[in-house]
Amino acid sequence: MCDRRQLRFLFLLVALLAGLSALWMWQGLPASANSFILKLRMVKLFGLITVGAAVAVATMLFQTVAANRVLTPSIMGFDSLYVLLQTVLVFTLGVTGFVTLPVSVKFLAEVLVLCLLATALFGTLLAGSARDIPRMILTGVILGVFFRSLSGFLSRLIDPNTYAVVQSTSFASFNSIKPGILPWAALISALAIGAAWRLGPRLDVLALGRNVALPLGLRFDRMVVSTLALVSVLVAVSTALVGPVAFFGLIVAGLTHGLTRSARHRLMLPAAALIAANILVGGQFLFERMLGQQATLSVVVEFAGGLFFLYLLIRGRVR
Repeated sequence: MCDRRQLRFLFLLVALLAGLSALWMWQGLPASANSFILKLRMVKLFGLITVGAAVAVATMLFQTVAANRVLTPSIMGFDSLYVLLQTVLVFTLGVTGFVTLPVSVKFLAEVLVLCLLATALFGTLLAGSARDIPRMILTGVILGVFFRSLSGFLSRLIDPNTYAVVQSTSFASFNSIKPGILPWAALISALAIGAAWRLGPRLDVLALGRNVALPLGLRFDRMVVSTLALVSVLVAVSTALVGPVAFFGLIVAGLTHGLTRSARHRLMLPAAALIAANILVGGQFLFERMLGQQATLSVVVEFAGGLFFLYLLIRGRVR
């Protein structure tokens, strides 16, 4: 159970998100605004919240399994596989075929392929035992390098104009959220996050390590595989929705641990989701409405996340 201070903290995050959402919906709205403008803003708002929550919870779960606060799910090669998928589609279908491809079909195919990669990786390397997590992570790194090399090779075989389409899909874009796939993404993310929250007490035991968790009665191997399955679903949905986001989850996880100062996942998971949603909604409002799109939120987030990653590495070496 959460104490009053922790509940007040969650309430503060909810209130902040509500305020930012209201500001996002109504600031600068023309007096003669119609439902079309409100619908566009609402789609982007719910898209930002969905992506933020999915990335944040996936990162928290992955760090619990890996017992490392520096790693993120992107190290498993999901982002590289997503870029490879876009490159293969453009290479085989051409620009016209790629653009006219149904959005819902493309989204479901991307989620399915990313989940199949995770299933193959986790099922093969963790079959019978969850002691091979370091080898699984190393294999993910190698696969990421392989996918990047293959996508780079295919990019050199297409003309520059076609490559521009590939390049535009290789980076996260919070401005290109498709309303047709948002309900599916939100539903899948909500189910996965709800399942993770229900597993909160078991995740607390899992974080103690194998030697402590087994005497406490936790089925460690099964719990690791179940947690990684949730991670793969959340990463697949968020990546297919807006594109690869490498370091955003690292920032959110660091803020969550620093602000909550708790090891209870039933507090950390909703806190991480709310912190991520506040960052994306507030950041997108700042760059889109205040700065007039003079900067891109995804670039700033990845840059800040990279600096934070280097900070964690340097701090670890100093210690």
